[in-house]
Order: sequence, then C-alpha cells, then structure tokens
Amino acid sequence: MISLENLQHIALLIDADNTQLSKLEEVIQEISKHGRIVVKRAYGNWGKDNLKGWQSELKRLAIKAEQQFDYVAGKNATDIALVIDAMTLMHRSLYDGFVIVSSDSDFTPLAINLHESGIYVMGVGVQQTPESFKNSCDEFILLENIDQKTPAAAAEPAEKPKSGRKSKSSRKKAKKEEPIDEIHRLLRLAWDTYQDDDGFAYVSNAGFYLKRVKPDFDVRTFGFVKLTTLIEAFPDRYETRVSDSGSSIKVYRCK
Repeated sequence: MISLENLQHIALLIDADNTQLSKLEEVIQEISKHGRIVVKRAYGNWGKDNLKGWQSELKRLAIKAEQQFDYVAGKNATDIALVIDAMTLMHRSLYDGFVIVSSDSDFTPLAINLHESGIYVMGVGVQQTPESFKNSCDEFILLENIDQKTPAAAAEPAEKPKSGRKSKSSRKKAKKEEPIDEIHRLLRLAWDTYQDDDGFAYVSNAGFYLKRVKPDFDVRTFGFVKLTTLIEAFPDRYETRVSDSGSSIKVYRCK
C-alpha cells in the first residue's frame, strides 16, 4: 500500500497559471519531506506577461519548463498538456507519487485516474480550491500553510456570549472555529474505531484517518505543529498519555 512512508519517486507537475511563483521553492521543500522528487515540470505559455517572472526561478530550481501555446483563445491548452504528460508518466510505472500544484478543479478527473491506478496523489493549492479537487487527492497541502511566518492563532473553545446577542467580533470568532469542530468530530470517530481495551487510541492512527477522510487537513491551519499538540490543547475533550510500550508514542481518549 502506497503511503508517505515509502514514496521514492515523485513526479511534481506545476500549473503555472494557477499557483504562486513566490511559493515555488517552499513547495519543493514541503514535498521533499515526503520523498524524492525525480520529475519537476512547470506548464505555461511563457510568452504571457503574467508568467514573465517565472523564467529565472525555473532555471534556479532546475524545473523543466514546458511551453504550451494557446492555439485557440479562451481554451486552456496548458491544462491539457499537463494531463497528457501525467498519463504518459503514469504508464511508465516508475512513479509512486504524483503532486499536482494547482487550484483548478479541472484536474479532478486526473487525480481520480491516478488514484485508481494505485498512485499516491498530492495536491497543492489555495484554501479556496474546490472541494472536488481536494477530495480527489490522498493529501492536499494548502499554500497558506507552507513556510508560514506567523502561525494562525490556535483555536480555542468558544466563549459563551454574556447576552443573547453575539457581538460582531464573536460572530467572526465563531465562524473561524467551525473547522475545528469538524476535526473534533473526526477525532472522536477515529477514537471509536482504533481504541484498545483500555480505551486509548494512537494519535498516529488518528492522523492517518484524518488524512484519508479530509485530504486538506493540516494542523498548521489551526496554529499547531503536530496533531498531538492540537489534541493536548483541549484537555476538556481529550486525555493523553505515553503509550504503555515504553516509547514516546502518544495515545489519547475522548472524554
């Protein structure tokens, strides 16, 4: 079974029209945490004004620039070229992981096809990327979380309003906390599934489960570095301890 632990040959395919040049080096550093990148290609019509700044950066980072002219106005030939190359590379059976750097939902069918072929699929894009593309990947990394200089404030349990009417700031705060509520729900489901006879589940198992059901899950979204620290930040919800195996592996249970 393909997983992040044994990715040896990763193909990195970049949609230059739908990603941030300023994040390019950080994307490579992020993906390199998961395995060895053996193919690095960026697709675009490099004659366009909005892509003029890419040339020097592609050279510096040793990324192969794939030129694709717009044969017909209004049609994105770049996307088609990326898809064709991805399918060609897939049929070589040399790569166990594909990374598609784009925020374009048009790559959803490609990600599904690669996934059905047993390849680990990672997407990289902005938070606003359509859910269809995010969920078609095994893992989706948010550009906002890469090389984050100032982590987002850790999510805290919402304070009860003093009156029946919420202030404007309270409404904004509640809106930001909605995603963490979903994570709490999934952590409970993982605990229900993986708990042992003592009622504890490995945090690592919960992490794998979260990635499977929510590919864009990233603890950095909530201001944490590890899933363990996120869980420990809510002692009213979870109890944590070191595993009885004598190692530093953490386990948790819901209250």
